[in-house]
Amino acid sequence: MAIKTSKAEKKIAYDQKLCQLLDEYSQVLIAAADNVGSNQLQNIRQGLRGESVVLMGKNTMMKRSIKLHAEKTGNKEYMNLLPLLVGNVGLIFTKGDLKEVSEEVAKYKVGAPARVGLVAPIDVIVPPGNTGLDPSQTSFFQVLNIPTKINKGTVEIITPVELIKKGDKVGSSEAALLAKLGIRPFSYGLVVLSVYDSGSVFSPEVLDLTEDDLIGKFATGVSMITSLSLALSYPTLAAAPHMFINAYKNVLAVAVATEYSYPQAEKVKEYLKDPSKFAVAAAPVAAAESSAPSAAAPEEAKKEEPAEESDDDMGFSLFD
Repeated sequence: MAIKTSKAEKKIAYDQKLCQLLDEYSQVLIAAADNVGSNQLQNIRQGLRGESVVLMGKNTMMKRSIKLHAEKTGNKEYMNLLPLLVGNVGLIFTKGDLKEVSEEVAKYKVGAPARVGLVAPIDVIVPPGNTGLDPSQTSFFQVLNIPTKINKGTVEIITPVELIKKGDKVGSSEAALLAKLGIRPFSYGLVVLSVYDSGSVFSPEVLDLTEDDLIGKFATGVSMITSLSLALSYPTLAAAPHMFINAYKNVLAVAVATEYSYPQAEKVKEYLKDPSKFAVAAAPVAAAESSAPSAAAPEEAKKEEPAEESDDDMGFSLFD
């Protein structure tokens, strides 16, 4: 015979379980559980078993337990979970990789029919083709302005029709038609809304970032800091190399425009006084490029010379 427990005992047991999970896990996924059935939730629990624990409950109970546990332990990081407990949500405590757990949760989605009054999460498009319905059912299609024709004693949809738009409520006619066609347009499951990691809260989109994305964002940040530092003439580690180069250019420009000189500026002044030296400096490079073919030409000429000498050494021709 099963022993019945009172509501107070159930609340105490729930509070103890939640506090134990908070102490044991530092990573939590906050997931919406709208339209998720008990069997579906049980399958999710089984799929995550080992590294993760799914905990559902009333928001008021979860908030109360988290507050009391934060005060008791002195760990105020738990308080960051409170603003996230809004609506029909559950907590997924995990020790595994957050991205992998989030992807595993997304696998457990179940198709659902379009019920009257339900807000459509996606666009619903009825494809063209034979519906298998008899001609007496054409009234459903006429009400919804769906073009049809009778083909071999059954109703056939001629063109694809956008029956329901995302965000619109499902009407009785749309729900009845989709039920007759056997179309289950919606799918539901746990949807990760936020991620809690050791006191930090962020969007689940962050889990999709790769190392290349992080490097690109870091490089963009460094570039912005450098630009801002140069504009304000405020020295930073990122802007220091540019500041040194710009300062050297300014000093070099002053030395070129005046009689003041220093060793590094003398060579520049020398080139400016006699621009022909630029051509002299470039000449060795051009000479090096042309030396290879010129050296090969005499070698080819030497190879051809012995053949000519052999003809001359004969001393006579075939007609002598």
